[in-house]
Amino acid sequence: MIYKIYPLLVFLLLSFGKDSKNTTDLKVSAAKSIAKVETNLSVEAKIETAYNTLHSSSNYKLPELKTFSEALKGFYLLKERGIVQKNILTLIDFSLSSNTKRLWVIDMTTNTILFNSLVAHGRNSGEEFAAAFSNINSSFKSSLGFYATGEIYQGKHGASLRLDGLERGVNDNARGRGVVMHGADYVSESFIRDHKRLGRSQGCPAVPVELTDEIIQVIKDKSCLYIYHPSRSFTMEQKLMS
Repeated sequence: MIYKIYPLLVFLLLSFGKDSKNTTDLKVSAAKSIAKVETNLSVEAKIETAYNTLHSSSNYKLPELKTFSEALKGFYLLKERGIVQKNILTLIDFSLSSNTKRLWVIDMTTNTILFNSLVAHGRNSGEEFAAAFSNINSSFKSSLGFYATGEIYQGKHGASLRLDGLERGVNDNARGRGVVMHGADYVSESFIRDHKRLGRSQGCPAVPVELTDEIIQVIKDKSCLYIYHPSRSFTMEQKLMS
């Protein structure tokens, strides 16, 4: 309601002013402020609608709204700039235990969760929980932030998907470090039972072997992947590579 009243108050205040340059500047400034508020409201409303639809269209466990909201804001911006092209969003929540399914692949056209899977973090990022992250080669740590998916290739883990980090100083060394999505036998419920935690990678978001081909076929070639952790504030727009 306050957002409906605010533009009216600004209009009334300006109506009593003189038709001067200052008044004109004030009107322009007020109009920009109102437009910004309306845009922010529009994005937040769009995200809430998408989340609610996501909730009603799938039997998978949902990501947290805050995590989903950050991922979707970045997704919209990257789509707008043409950096990602597919309506597919992959979200990884590294605030969660590695013993839980903390990766989601979402079709944003239909607001449908296509996959909800286990995913590994880097061996030097933590044990059960990821806590330390790096953009440095041979750190064996995961990197946070937004990525564009690349091409599939055959590597030592079989079919693997290259990832291009989109944030300066955060993950832009991903391709050079060989940070890719691949399958691993240590990403499994049986490994968790035997070791009390999921296995860890050298920094790659490794997924279960039996799901690897399906997941990377869906998300390959310029879709959006976002790795979240609460230790990092949402600053993607400032760090985004052009």
